[in-house]
Amino acid sequence: MIQNIYVQRLLRIFAVIGVLTAIVAVFIVLSKYTYPFLFAILFAFIMNPFVNYLERRMKLPRPLAVFLVILIILAMIISVITVLIVEIVSGFAYLAKEVPKYFEELISFFQELITAQVIPIYERLSEMMDSLDESYRAEIMSQISNMGSSISNTGQQIIKSILTWIPNQIAGIPNLATVMIFSLLGTFFISKDWNKLSDVIKKVTPERVAVSAKNVTSGLQRALTGFIRAQFILISITAVIVLIGFLILQIDYAITLALIIGAVDLLPYLGTGLVFVPWILYMFFTGNYFLTIGLSILYGVVILQRQLMEPKVLSSNIGLDPLATLIALFVGFQVLGFAGLIIGPVSLVIINTFYQTGVFRELWEFIKGGKT
Repeated sequence: MIQNIYVQRLLRIFAVIGVLTAIVAVFIVLSKYTYPFLFAILFAFIMNPFVNYLERRMKLPRPLAVFLVILIILAMIISVITVLIVEIVSGFAYLAKEVPKYFEELISFFQELITAQVIPIYERLSEMMDSLDESYRAEIMSQISNMGSSISNTGQQIIKSILTWIPNQIAGIPNLATVMIFSLLGTFFISKDWNKLSDVIKKVTPERVAVSAKNVTSGLQRALTGFIRAQFILISITAVIVLIGFLILQIDYAITLALIIGAVDLLPYLGTGLVFVPWILYMFFTGNYFLTIGLSILYGVVILQRQLMEPKVLSSNIGLDPLATLIALFVGFQVLGFAGLIIGPVSLVIINTFYQTGVFRELWEFIKGGKT
């Protein structure tokens, strides 16, 4: 009898794993063809609290509330893009005047470097080569030739990749525009009929599953809103720190650069290093050691504050323990690299939501056979 109970539990475990695997597999297959509408569902999910507020508190018809929310979001995006374009054009106009001067300084630096360092080294190497046996000399020349060929081939591959990547990106613009249009239209219709769609899903879903799904959806919505708010706080802190640093270093266009670096801080792979690292290297090679040291210190402060603040800000806005958030960040980074810094906390949010809403408890009771 006891043995039969364990066999039944094992079968239920396999059933749960099989169902979850099938759901993930179907989702992956369908997402290849329906991803614009998956984006639409996600956008509608995020917009729903704001739409509900306008509908219930402002007494607006739901289609009008959806239209206004989409319009406000698009207006915000277009405003940010417009400001960035204006500032970038202004920045390029400034660079057009300043870059020739900096380029001349860079050329002078390399000329002095070659005269003072490279030529003496070359002369000493030539003397050493002349004193070597003919066989050693031929071997060294062969190695140098192979190294030169390898560097040349690598450079050709990089240039070829860049030249291939640019046309591919340009060719993908029509597809991107199509996806955006379908996602936008899908967002409008899904959000407009959100309540009707919810009622349809409730009718075809068992009551217990519907209740659990509603709890999970509400929990994820709160967590997602908190996650977005946390990211906004983090990039705002980064932008403020960078702005203060730039003002101390007396850098032109401090506000514009601080806003751009704050936005770049959202990128999981590059982050603020996309701006700071090339800038620091350029300042070093041009001999501007004051800005080299200043920017390096500022970059270190930005990285340090991000690492210290991220667990605390995420935990306060999402409702997670700071230690658990820190562990999720570290494990995500170790498993998935820089992308794991986003995927780790998101996965923790999903797991915590399932735990808080009792999904794990219900699955365990099903496996034990306590509930049917």
